[in-house]
Parts: sequence; structure tokens; C-alpha cells
Amino acid sequence: MTQAPIHARRGLMFVLSSPSGAGKTTLSRRLLERLTKEMGSMVMSVSVTTRPMRPGEVDGRDYFFRTPEEYKRMVAAGEMLEYAQVFDHHYGTPAAFVADHLDRGVDVLFDIDWQGTRSLAAKNRADLVSVFILPPTMAELERRLRARAQDSAEIVQRRMSKAQSEISHWSEYDYVLVNDDLEATLERIEMILAVERSRGYRQRWLEGFVGEL
Repeated sequence: MTQAPIHARRGLMFVLSSPSGAGKTTLSRRLLERLTKEMGSMVMSVSVTTRPMRPGEVDGRDYFFRTPEEYKRMVAAGEMLEYAQVFDHHYGTPAAFVADHLDRGVDVLFDIDWQGTRSLAAKNRADLVSVFILPPTMAELERRLRARAQDSAEIVQRRMSKAQSEISHWSEYDYVLVNDDLEATLERIEMILAVERSRGYRQRWLEGFVGEL
């Protein structure tokens, strides 16, 4: 008996959330790098955003950068799987992009907050696997925010103030991990993904396989 091809498995929506600075973006990038070589097919969900492009970012790779007017049109047309306001800007996930990949057995990785995760759960809970990343301490969270030197002192304080609210939603997630060691946390995430990929209802090939036994 040969192993079923990956396209015989339905893809899943794999969410990593955390307060800003707790590590979700770094973990997401590292996970994608390793999965490409070791664990099979996954792509990063590319969100639409109204925020300005930062140095080094590329439209269509990091985000789809749109004006507020363009964003509102997409929402009104029902083209977003989820959308939310974060600080002064808006973010959303194009629905067609996700549906196409899941149908082809490709997992879609989301780097979104609890609002976006809640929206995904309301629309498609069966395909969702969510992981919340906690910092080891609030002092370490602030140190990481200041060390990356992307935001002003005022923005750092705003992010710290918002972190407590974000952390309060930890119980809405399937899994919760403390990111006190990046490599160890990444390994735990890979274990979660391997288990979730193996759930019977995601294996579309199993019905035919069992019928032939």
C-alpha cells in the first residue's frame, strides 16, 4: 500500500497569536522555513491592510497594502474571511485565497490576533487550529519590543497596555505555549501541527482506503 498523497488530506487553518513582541512573527517565519523542507505543504496567509508599508516590505508578499477606501469595498463585497481593526489600522484575510489552498490540501498559516481568530472560528471551526503564544514575563515582553527598535517609545507603551487585554483571551485557543525558548517552542508547534494533520476527518482518502481493506 502506498502512502496517500498530500492532496488527499484537507488543509487546515493554523493560527499563531500573541501580544506584539511575544514571538509569533518570528515563529511563523521559522515554521514556514522548516515545513518547506521537512513536513509538507504550508503557505502564509497574506492579509490586506490599510497601514503604511514599512522598510523592506513588499506588496503581495508581506501584505496587500490597500487604501481605506479599497479596504471598505472589499469588506462590503464579502471578500474577507475575517477582518478587524488593530490600533489605527485595518486588517483582513481574503477568503478566496484560503479556500483554494485548503481544498488542495495546503495548510494556511495565520499571524493574527484574537479578534481575527474568533472570526475564523465563527465561520469555519472544523478547519481551524489555534495556538496562543505567551511571553515568559511582561518585563521580557517590553525588552523585546524595545530591542527590535521598530516603534517609538509611545507606541511601545501602547503595545504593552494592549498586551494585557490580548493575553486575557488565551482560553479561547486550542493550545497555549510560553515562548521562553524559541527552538523549544517551535518544536512544540511542529508537534501540534503533526497531530492535527493526522485527525481522521481531515484524511479524505481514508474512506476509500478503509473500504478496500
